[in-house]
Formats: sequence, C-alpha cells, structure tokens
Amino acid sequence: MTTTLEAPAQPKRKTLYRGDPGMWSWALHRITGVTIFFFLFVHVLDTALVRVSPDTYNRAIETYKNPLVALMEMALVVCVLFHALNGVRVILVDFWSKGPKYQRLMLWIVLAIWVIVAGMGVGRQLFYMITTEL
Repeated sequence: MTTTLEAPAQPKRKTLYRGDPGMWSWALHRITGVTIFFFLFVHVLDTALVRVSPDTYNRAIETYKNPLVALMEMALVVCVLFHALNGVRVILVDFWSKGPKYQRLMLWIVLAIWVIVAGMGVGRQLFYMITTEL
C-alpha cells in the first residue's frame, strides 16, 4: 500500500504584483498612456473652441496661465518622455531577437535617459515659470 503526500497549500496572493521592475514599467506605461490620452482629449476640445467663438477660446487659454497648470505641463512632459522611451524598449523586446535577454538592462538604460532628459525639461520649464512670473 502506498500513500501520497499532498503539497502544502500556497498562501493566497492578495495582489498580482510580483516585485519585478518590469511590472512597474508595464504599469507606468499604461498610466502614462491614459494620462496622455486625457490631455489630448482636453486639448482637442479646447482647440475646437476657436471654431465656436474666438473670444471663448481666448478666455479658456487665459485660465491655463497659472502655476497649477504649469506643474501639470511639467507632469505631462515627464509622462510623454517615459511613455516614448519605454515604448522604444517594448518595441525592441518584441521585435529584436535578443530583446527579451536584454530587457532588464534596457529598462535601466531607459530610466537613466528618462531621468536626465525629464530633469532638463522640467528644469527648463521651472526656469521659464520663475522668470516670467517675476
């Protein structure tokens, strides 16, 4: 007579997150994509106001001239840069035969380039915001 041993039950996961940087990249790529989509949606709507009434368009644009919107523009630059650079990495992983092998290295390269370029872009925007407000 033989007896079988059952494997111990695995603890249930409360989340799908597994701790890999690639998963953070995946999530941020989708979040930045949705952010860019909503910006483009609002941009098309406010630009369409010019056809309705140029005066209404000018009033809408005037409401955008405040520090909060300037900070949102900086966030948009950060989102667009990450989405673009990570998109190139995703293309390389998908279409380059060695892409999956080097995907983690490419992620760190993308993040390094993103920090440098986003820092320069946001720095330039901050400089412009400070110098035009004074």
